[in-house]
Amino acid sequence: MARSSTRLTVGTRRALWGWAFVVPALAFFGLFAFYPIVNAFVLSLHRKNVLSLQPPRFVGFQNYADLWNSAQFWNSWKATGIFTVSTAVPLVLVSLLLATLIVSRLRLQRFFQMALYTPAVIPGVVAAAIWLMLLDPRGIANQWVNFVLGVSGVDHKWLASPDMVRLSTVLVYFWGKLGFFTIIFIAGLGGIPTSVKEAARVDGATGWQLYRYITLPLLKPTTLLVSIMAMIFCMRTFSTQYLFTQSGAPREPINVVTLGIYTTAVRDYQIGLASAMSIVLLVVMFVLAFLQFRVSRTQDG
Repeated sequence: MARSSTRLTVGTRRALWGWAFVVPALAFFGLFAFYPIVNAFVLSLHRKNVLSLQPPRFVGFQNYADLWNSAQFWNSWKATGIFTVSTAVPLVLVSLLLATLIVSRLRLQRFFQMALYTPAVIPGVVAAAIWLMLLDPRGIANQWVNFVLGVSGVDHKWLASPDMVRLSTVLVYFWGKLGFFTIIFIAGLGGIPTSVKEAARVDGATGWQLYRYITLPLLKPTTLLVSIMAMIFCMRTFSTQYLFTQSGAPREPINVVTLGIYTTAVRDYQIGLASAMSIVLLVVMFVLAFLQFRVSRTQDG
């Protein structure tokens, strides 16, 4: 009886095995995600020069007050907002359109998926370096636009004009992420039950009605996922803007928050102020993602 009473039940064993698989992931998350966030928040409450041997000086929320009164910080949010809206919205719409077209084809689906996804595996730094050559005054971008417009020898100043450098960063990021989000939409479209579509066809639904009233509503969770991921990816952009400014492009139009964080920490050595900027960026991304979830739930209700 004593031995049988010490045996674990099936439910307990399953729970222990579950924890055995979950604990390593939780430890990894805590070490490489949660701890850096907590550490960044603690640093944001201090003044610390990276090159100084003096210990950090506690200043409370003074770093956040300095950011509130900083015109450069607000300009970085303006640049981030323009880039995010100009990139994330077309990414969602065009990737959905491309996914629909690819799924509707009976042939060459794998080829189109591979061709679209290829830029997504290229590191952002490499992609930006490639586009720097394309956007050079003697590069293909000028030659192609001049061919379309029927002119010759015109420099469209892709990396010199404020508006054009904004457009250039959008093009680079759009090109790099389009295939990634298209594949996600293709997976979402593949998860829609064919029986629902067949029932709608039996009821006399046309192709557009089937797409509008069946496909799009059932694809809503995937659309929400893609929209949140696109927003977060765009707000975290850094490598393209960094390489463009290092190559002589005007800084102000593309001085996004992440570039400001890098500059504050690496060039100005103010790690506390840079940590405060990071925390603000994290909070804004969390709030925007939360609002997207709430809006989606409200529409479902």
